[in-house]
Amino acid sequence: MSELRVLLVDDHAMMRAGFRTILSLEDDITVVGEAASGVEALAAARALRPDVICMDVQMPDMDGLDATRRLTADPGSDAAILIVTTFDRDDYLFAALAAGASGFLLKNAGPEELVAAMRIVGAGDALLAPEVTRRVIERFATGAPEPAASPLPVPPPALAESLTERESEVLRLVAEALSNAEIAARLFIGEATVKTHVSNVLQKLGARDRVQAVVLAHRHGLA
Repeated sequence: MSELRVLLVDDHAMMRAGFRTILSLEDDITVVGEAASGVEALAAARALRPDVICMDVQMPDMDGLDATRRLTADPGSDAAILIVTTFDRDDYLFAALAAGASGFLLKNAGPEELVAAMRIVGAGDALLAPEVTRRVIERFATGAPEPAASPLPVPPPALAESLTERESEVLRLVAEALSNAEIAARLFIGEATVKTHVSNVLQKLGARDRVQAVVLAHRHGLA
């Protein structure tokens, strides 16, 4: 991707300005617009067609979680949504994943982490803040109740046998939070080949995204 088009959604103008300043230093990232509420975000997403939406949670009129649900359900929107919030709360985390967010980052992250997160979700990968990744895995891998809006899929009984040796290898690396580019470098294969393997793995697991795939991998002892 030569240029990553980003929409900033936060009800605090100073926070948007800070994000804009950080991202403006990157040659491959362009902030194409801003919104101060979920309602504004929906309109801006339709008008600007960003690649990534940096979404706050607590906002007036419509919060970021509701806006995320509407955007991911809209066939006219293909933007990846990165939730960036001050609140390290499980209800926000799991609601964001259930809504279809591609990433979850806390606002205490450093500038370099924000930039990296934008690139990761913009490339079609999923990202969770290191502080919350273990909680996601533990919650699902131990059989704790999932959010009602996003139950885990039921994979085929012969799950391990359904994956090729290479697909299993790719899944283990995905579970280590490696990006497609990092997996390609580790396995000495092309990034396009990695994307094909990841797509096949998601299809065989019945998983919506990489986060669900990681959870299933840990639950079934594949990672």
